Amino acid sequence: MNINHKIVPIISIILASFNLRPVITSVSPLLGTIRQTLHMSAATASLLTSLAVLCMGLFAPFAIKLANRWSIERTIAYALILIGLATATRYFANTAWVMLVTALLSGIGIAIVGPLLSGYIKEKFANPSRVVGIYSLALVVGAALGSGLSIPLSNFFHSWQASSASWAILALIALFFWWKPIEQKAVTASVTNSPSKSNSVKQMLMNQKAWLLTGFFGLMAFMFYTIMAWLPPIAENLGYSKHDAGMMLTLLTIAQMPATFLVPILNNRFQHRAVWLVGSSSLELIGLLMLLFSYNPWLSSILIGLGAGGLFSLGLTLPIDEAKDIHEASFLAAMTQSVGFVFAALGPFFVGLVRDFTGNFTTAIIGMIIIVLVMILIQLKIGNQKQPQMHHIHMKKTTF
Repeated sequence: MNINHKIVPIISIILASFNLRPVITSVSPLLGTIRQTLHMSAATASLLTSLAVLCMGLFAPFAIKLANRWSIERTIAYALILIGLATATRYFANTAWVMLVTALLSGIGIAIVGPLLSGYIKEKFANPSRVVGIYSLALVVGAALGSGLSIPLSNFFHSWQASSASWAILALIALFFWWKPIEQKAVTASVTNSPSKSNSVKQMLMNQKAWLLTGFFGLMAFMFYTIMAWLPPIAENLGYSKHDAGMMLTLLTIAQMPATFLVPILNNRFQHRAVWLVGSSSLELIGLLMLLFSYNPWLSSILIGLGAGGLFSLGLTLPIDEAKDIHEASFLAAMTQSVGFVFAALGPFFVGLVRDFTGNFTTAIIGMIIIVLVMILIQLKIGNQKQPQMHHIHMKKTTF
């Protein structure tokens, strides 16, 4: 088999994934400066994260319809253009509403790419778990780049707007790989709406396991985006400098990387996903308790990062794991991400409101601890059992 059949799809997935987080994570280290420059309250500033995440939920169901019309590759390419244009527009963000509009538009693009990458992986690879590890790692690397380089770029350009807009270059690079299939013969089957598949969709909507996965994804994403948005301000509130607070977020994202890559592979090998789910949540829980009692936020950042990395990769793996074909993988990913991201959007906004009302983060951290405890209960119900693979996908796959 031509090596390009292996390498090119993986590179394409990695480059697309790089675009799905920097537009969000690059805001957090600059949030204080953005608020001061644009005269935004904490609640309004939280919308820079919440709006993007909300759109990632509301528009995820449209991904399948667009893929039916244009093919998966074409749809992903168009969504990357939208993300790139929205990000580049931040160079001109001299009012709060411009930043809010860019958050909304980038969220729509991310909502479309996310579920379709799950279907693309299910279609192209015989062993999706390994590729999901790479996909998840690329997402985390993108998030780490966004949070870790936003302040250095702001200092280099002497402009937070230029720093925020510079991430548009990632979309331009990714388009070199996703635009090519548009000019060639479409190679990806569309996610059709045949009666049998419509029945399958109805069955999934009535399936308890599908809703458990959706609930887990929502709580996991709630925690992930809340921490990404507010960890630096929480650290600053504990008396740390803005630089140290930003470095804690970078440390958290770096800690995610090994867990993000290894957990889906270990889960696939040992088939005890409840252990990996609850174990990852327990690390988050310990980290939050340490933040609550103001004990070593550096170590807390590492523990939360390890837990979030494992949970995030499992959240992407489970819909692919449970699906029997590309259609179910795309639909289940869209379902979990649609409902999950809508709920997750409440997280950063909730913390912003509580911070404005109480003047501190104590109540918000207690709320996050409760969220993690509920998530553990759902994970115990999800358990280890996988649905059997009832059908083989009748299309060419890459073994990886």
